[in-house]
Amino acid sequence: MAAENNNNNVVQVSDFPVKRPREEEQDGGQNGVPDTLSTQPNHSQHSGISPVLPGWFSEISPMWPGEAHSLKVEKVLFEGKSDYQNVMVFQSSTYGKVLVLDGVIQLTERDECAYQEMITHLPLCSIPKPKKVLVIGGGDGGVLREIARYSSVEKIDICEIDKMVVEVSKQFFPDVAVGFEDPRVTLNIGDGVAFLKAVEEGTYDAVIVDSSDPIGPAQELFEKPFFASVARALRPGGVVCTQAESIWLHMDIIEGIVANCRQIFKGSVNYAWTTVPTYPSGMIGFMLCSTEGPTVDFLNPVYSIDEDDSQTRPLKFYNSELHSAAFCLPSFAKRAIGSKAK
Repeated sequence: MAAENNNNNVVQVSDFPVKRPREEEQDGGQNGVPDTLSTQPNHSQHSGISPVLPGWFSEISPMWPGEAHSLKVEKVLFEGKSDYQNVMVFQSSTYGKVLVLDGVIQLTERDECAYQEMITHLPLCSIPKPKKVLVIGGGDGGVLREIARYSSVEKIDICEIDKMVVEVSKQFFPDVAVGFEDPRVTLNIGDGVAFLKAVEEGTYDAVIVDSSDPIGPAQELFEKPFFASVARALRPGGVVCTQAESIWLHMDIIEGIVANCRQIFKGSVNYAWTTVPTYPSGMIGFMLCSTEGPTVDFLNPVYSIDEDDSQTRPLKFYNSELHSAAFCLPSFAKRAIGSKAK
């Protein structure tokens, strides 16, 4: 059985298999989380520090060939290697501190609100009084921070595979990782796919999948068996919101996700998007689905969290108008996504 640490609400998921490191990552580097996080840069070939533009970070990936987004680096604050990926934090000139995994920007202090708020409030504002919420991924704690706004929520579980991401986020992004301090949160370190398989059917009102791109550790989170496990873990009329890539770069991936979700989720299936300047193409999408049961109309939220006077920290990005507008798609995307049979 998994043993819970009552002081920190951390569960080391010993019964859930943790994915093996990729073969190319098994040699060298630091594994796990050291007692003191190293802040000495080693500028590995995967760091993204550009040899062409000295002093700049350039995001280069086969997932967006022929283009790169660059940020000027003031200082590299941390660089290490976990069991799963390369982790880096640097201070940028214009977007504050930046978290990078395997050479891909995960968040910046300046625009993280556009992602964290939308991936959380699009699903949770669409159902009345959610009580139990699961986060898969999301090791930076930003989604937890946003879920904590809901007084109706009684339990927040998070399953993150990479402990180093959690520790680095707590050290360098305290305003994001503050979500871990909520007493309703239980952190499970392990594989989200295995975690979901062990969850009792109908446990959660909502599942939020805050994953990186579908390569490496996050690949399984975009596949049909995973979505089936999510649907099983949700109550009737429960909702899921998952990171679903860019309509400018990954329409083939999105079409596959939509097709799978329409086979599995018998309620609503919708694609929404938001603008995030430091993500490839400046935007990112979300799949929002509901299970069979009470009708969920994602386009028209049932709760206006932006009008809730009890909020102690004002929202920076999300509001009810943006909620509905997020589901308006450009014509080319509307045709492609709408062409998938239900």
